[in-house]
Amino acid sequence: MIHLPDRAVLRLSGEDANSWLANLVTCDIAGLKPGGGRWGALLTPQGKILFDFLATTDEDGRLYLDTDRGKAGDFAKRLSFYRLRAKVAVEDLSEGWSVHAALPPGITPGADAIAFADPRHPGLGQRILMPAAGVVDEAAVAAYHARRIGLGIPEGGKDFAFGDTFPHEALMDMLDGVDFKKGCYVGQEVVSRMQHRGTARTRILPVTAKSPLPATGTEIRIGDKPAGTLGSSAGSRGLALLRLDRVEEGAQKGETLKADEIELMVAKPGWWKAPAEAQKASA
Repeated sequence: MIHLPDRAVLRLSGEDANSWLANLVTCDIAGLKPGGGRWGALLTPQGKILFDFLATTDEDGRLYLDTDRGKAGDFAKRLSFYRLRAKVAVEDLSEGWSVHAALPPGITPGADAIAFADPRHPGLGQRILMPAAGVVDEAAVAAYHARRIGLGIPEGGKDFAFGDTFPHEALMDMLDGVDFKKGCYVGQEVVSRMQHRGTARTRILPVTAKSPLPATGTEIRIGDKPAGTLGSSAGSRGLALLRLDRVEEGAQKGETLKADEIELMVAKPGWWKAPAEAQKASA
């Protein structure tokens, strides 16, 4: 198992927990079963991602949210703000629990662990939540993120900024992070409009180079125009938030995509869906 020190756990319990959370977030919580997972987000009313998470449940119906450690406390407070009269308890388990990844073929976790398949891509294996501290192996963590980047899977806080990114830009529409058939949730109107009008011009895409990539946050340009921002990277492979229209226009003119004078090549992952296909799948 690979301990992921930048992840934390929230737990939701109570008879209203499932239906209450389903009315707030982008993913289908109602159909969640033990061993299964969902990728989802809590949005602003303007439809931008405030917090993203991987969700699962246990045999007692309690929900567990695997989320960014630096945002966990704020996430718990925001959920509590929405609680009102709902019969639900929100617990921040950041201090007592740890989050791990087990890459394929996976493992059999201990009796106290909560294990589920990573819902974003089968190549990311299992997520394991444990009521115990973890030991950090920096090399193993780097290998995990290299695998994630190679699969083209973005992560909040690394590849997109919280509070400033629409779900479509973070590929949540393509990776089942948004259920377009469920009922209303915070920010739903904006997200649905983007889906049906096909107005998402900015997307996260894998990029490669012939040399190691520069730091996260480096501006990417094509010709003399800004075209995006570099996210996380592993050697010469990375993820970048790109303006697709500018990248396409520049490519047609024979212009080069660059970050700090390093030439980049875009490589769409095998699971990538064209916008028309994504819209058809949600219809």
